[in-house]
Amino acid sequence: MKIVEMRVTPIAIADPPLLNVAGLHAPYALRNVIELVSEDGIVGAAEAHGGERLRSALEEAKADVIGRSAWDLARLAEVIEQRFTAAPREALRVSGAIEVAALDLVGKAIGVPVAELLGGRVRDEVPFSAYLFYKLAGGGGEGDDQREDRYGEALDPAGMVRQAQAFIADYGFESIKLKGGVFPPDQEIAAIRALHEALGPGTPLRIDPNGGWTTETSIRVGRDLNGILEYLEDPTNTMAGMSATRGALLADGNAMPLATNMVVTAFDHIHEAVLTDAVQVILADHHYWGGLRAITQLGRLAQTHGIGLSMHSNSHLGLSLLAMVHVAAATPHLTYASDTHYPWQDASDEIIEGGRVPIVDGKIAVPTCPGLGANLDQDALARGRERYDRCPYRERDDRTPMRERVDPNWEFKLARW
Repeated sequence: MKIVEMRVTPIAIADPPLLNVAGLHAPYALRNVIELVSEDGIVGAAEAHGGERLRSALEEAKADVIGRSAWDLARLAEVIEQRFTAAPREALRVSGAIEVAALDLVGKAIGVPVAELLGGRVRDEVPFSAYLFYKLAGGGGEGDDQREDRYGEALDPAGMVRQAQAFIADYGFESIKLKGGVFPPDQEIAAIRALHEALGPGTPLRIDPNGGWTTETSIRVGRDLNGILEYLEDPTNTMAGMSATRGALLADGNAMPLATNMVVTAFDHIHEAVLTDAVQVILADHHYWGGLRAITQLGRLAQTHGIGLSMHSNSHLGLSLLAMVHVAAATPHLTYASDTHYPWQDASDEIIEGGRVPIVDGKIAVPTCPGLGANLDQDALARGRERYDRCPYRERDDRTPMRERVDPNWEFKLARW
């Protein structure tokens, strides 16, 4: 099953003004779409992080991909690692994206879903969590391309409750995550308490300040929200800080798990995390761990060490979401509902035929048709490329819109509080 062509298409998708520790989302999020074409004319596709740096790396990797069998994934990963020796994280992003497209291609060629290529499904539907953000007014996009503001402004506890209730009404989510690190911790504690009161003790809650707190603040928040949070994600931004937070909470008899997608982002980080008891939940992401097979391996390793597993997300479309669904279906040790930004993206930007991937009762059914379960809508892909060409930026930049809309003197600072 020889690959004879590889196409890389950068696209832009409308993104609402969502706040986070790094600033404010720009009006567009960037993605790269990869297509692998076989000698039989079958196309496998994948979606990766956006920006020119990754696009250039993917273009460079074409020399390693074209002419190779779509089955030859282990050796391809080694070749790409050698090509990007000076940038190992870039190598994982490149090989991970190509792997997803290759698995989609193979699945379509032999008539089986990607989950079966990963060892077979252990679940037929995958639960996801609502992903709440503090948010300014606006629906994303610019000029004539501005989108409807479906969820409105949300800058206080009442706004977060309204947002959560709207997400539950629209998608049936059964667990809730709040992106924190935006306001002083007491305000975000109040938001979690308001969610707990409004949604009831049966709704799992999480907060993720992306390392925006000191260790001391992390300990205080963990104490204040003991018994309310399902887990506390990346309260502080170092392995040592996570370990110290965990130790202080345990000394109080508080066994609240600490989760991360920041301090454990590769297999060689796990040893230290286990030795120091810094992390009890890992949020996997096939986009930067090296692909779908890496996540199934991570699941087995996490289970061996008694570490929980969920999935990380960033602004994405249906191809990334379907890849997450397939690997979640084939990973027995998935212990928490996965994150997804998908509800924040506008339906008119979707690039797969048939439109949006449905989320029903907070879950997505694992596709039973070949490959990822979707084909690219070439017209929609072309529109995404046109948006990209009009876009004034080529990498993610949350600082500039933060300065333009909130504070002209704003500076990014981890452990702000």
